[in-house]
Amino acid sequence: MISVRHSGLVVAFSVLVCAAHEAKAVPLTPFRYQAQAQRHCPDDSVVWLDFRRTRYYLKGQKRYGRGHTGSFVCTSEARASGYRRSLLGLR
Repeated sequence: MISVRHSGLVVAFSVLVCAAHEAKAVPLTPFRYQAQAQRHCPDDSVVWLDFRRTRYYLKGQKRYGRGHTGSFVCTSEARASGYRRSLLGLR
């Protein structure tokens, strides 16, 4: 038999599990080269997505296209996936 105190935890856990299953993943298509990404999204700009920092960099920024933990992606896909624009190195 589950006590009243533990039953509240079970209900809270059940709500969290159900909410996690309802969340939908946003498709993110990473590319190794800028030209590949531009062909994938011809009407959108391409950004460099740094997976480790969870930021994306615009063309012209110092970290654009640099690092081993990133890829080129479409701006709309990066934003929809929860990544934020970096303000470092804007010219």
